[in-house]
Amino acid sequence: MPENREGVESDRLRTAESALKRLGYARVSRTSRETEVEPAFWVQEAGVPRRTFPVFVQPEGAVEPAGRLERWAAGGGSARAASRRAIFVVPSDHEADETWARIARTPGAAIESEVSFLVVPPAGRASPVGPHFHLRVVAPKEVLRLATGVVVGLFRRARDSEEPGQVDFEEMLALIKGRFGVDVPRSLGVQSDEDALFLLYQLALRDSYAPGDPGANLHLLVLKPTGPAARLPWFAA
Repeated sequence: MPENREGVESDRLRTAESALKRLGYARVSRTSRETEVEPAFWVQEAGVPRRTFPVFVQPEGAVEPAGRLERWAAGGGSARAASRRAIFVVPSDHEADETWARIARTPGAAIESEVSFLVVPPAGRASPVGPHFHLRVVAPKEVLRLATGVVVGLFRRARDSEEPGQVDFEEMLALIKGRFGVDVPRSLGVQSDEDALFLLYQLALRDSYAPGDPGANLHLLVLKPTGPAARLPWFAA
């Protein structure tokens, strides 16, 4: 590899490492966790020693080596894989969408919530946003599935708390965005969080195993053993 090319890639690795550090991830030595493809380096989430992530950096001005992402994604079905955590560093949001699509359609891929895409614009490319985690667009049913799971957890937390509290649906949206990397409004084709919550409510009412049978709806919460308000859509609750 020419010397100037090595310098460019070294600069990109340092830029990626610096961006992750500002976002709360510190570089660590290689972990014992097996991966199908060797990453550029490893990072650890601040304050959580066991949450380490392999970081894959797409070279500036180049595409991913043929089959590398596919081999990594297909490795999710291996018993050797301790988890599916990974961070992919790409030059733009467009490349992030393209990379996610490639991974998602890989046969045997076991893609879960902890695959993140960090957008680090190449040196010299103007960017008003700067390095940032890319929020992906998913199908409405996927948003509803995540929302229902998060809300159930929030209700359980409120129930187990010694002090009375209410479930904050803005917190639900923040968790889906921050934890799962999903752009909820864009996934639902709306502009605001308020419109997104309204659509989620409608989807929760409609998505059931048996249309017209409230008891078959997967997104109803059991609030009391009996009574007319025993089961309510999580949004109404």
